[in-house]
Amino acid sequence: MAAAFRPSKEVLLLQALRNLVYTGVGGSGCTCCRCPVGAKRYLLTDNIVKLKEFQHKKVAVGCNLPGTKETYLRNLEEKLTQNKLILKEELRTLLHLCESRDDMELAKNVIYRYHAENRNITLGEYKFGPLFMRLCYELDLEESAVELIRDQHLRGFFSDSTSFNILMDMLFIKGKYKSALEVLIEMENQDVKFSKDTYVLAFAICYKLNSPESFRICTTLREEALIKGVILSRRASCFAVALALNQNQLAKAVSIFSQIMKPESIICTNLNLVKVREKVKDVPALLVNFDKLYRKLHMNGQVTTYTLDALLCHTPRDRRSHMVLLNKRTVSRRTFQPLSQSLWAE
Repeated sequence: MAAAFRPSKEVLLLQALRNLVYTGVGGSGCTCCRCPVGAKRYLLTDNIVKLKEFQHKKVAVGCNLPGTKETYLRNLEEKLTQNKLILKEELRTLLHLCESRDDMELAKNVIYRYHAENRNITLGEYKFGPLFMRLCYELDLEESAVELIRDQHLRGFFSDSTSFNILMDMLFIKGKYKSALEVLIEMENQDVKFSKDTYVLAFAICYKLNSPESFRICTTLREEALIKGVILSRRASCFAVALALNQNQLAKAVSIFSQIMKPESIICTNLNLVKVREKVKDVPALLVNFDKLYRKLHMNGQVTTYTLDALLCHTPRDRRSHMVLLNKRTVSRRTFQPLSQSLWAE
């Protein structure tokens, strides 16, 4: 009996692409007509960086400060000189008052003193790491942030993933991908637990470096995450797929893509196109079919003028603000009337 015909991988990929054309891409993924112009180059959403919230707090602290900022800073300098205890509230206020590099030098000295005095008191303590990183973010002082986060004398001061994530995002914006990778490695060395955003940043950094070494790091991190039972986001997986394609590791790219839970997005569609193109480029007959299917995708609105790189690096809208609006109380607790009718009464 003759062996059953088994279609090649190229044919299977074309069939998958054909399904995309005729069934369309469903789900909540964005279509090209809704993609924002000029995709932004940062990766974290506003509810993680919280820069505006931090800036509003700075204004409030400055307005409520007894006396002048200069007097406050001078008093802190005297406490350092006299080797007096630095209080938590004093450091928090200082970080909200900093506006220049000179201010930051004082802040760094106070941080070293505060951490030396409180290094053994961590349970339930206020985390200054994210606050310091937001300050560096605002003042464009990523060098100071890298210096402190890698300093062994401050081990434990940046004990949360948010501090590392904000710094990596800051470096990503500046195109300092090697420094960002060093921060990622430092995060792992300090045994700081990776968050969902960390994996997005890690794979994005490796994708930007686009080297055999960064591909190895990305693959290792991904495999370790899967062993730990971590569910990687679609966005992180897309960066891993794109990196594998750039490194001509098509089999690996197909493997990673096949594990994406919900590949119904414009990015996944474009990754599919890249995969198929790589497979059929040396087969003229299949390449003709690809071009036909590509035109149909274009007619169906599934092909965007943005590059894959721009789509990958675009930060999705923060949905948190919408949820806050949905969860707002609409009825007065006192009059049981709609708030729009009882505002003046309350």
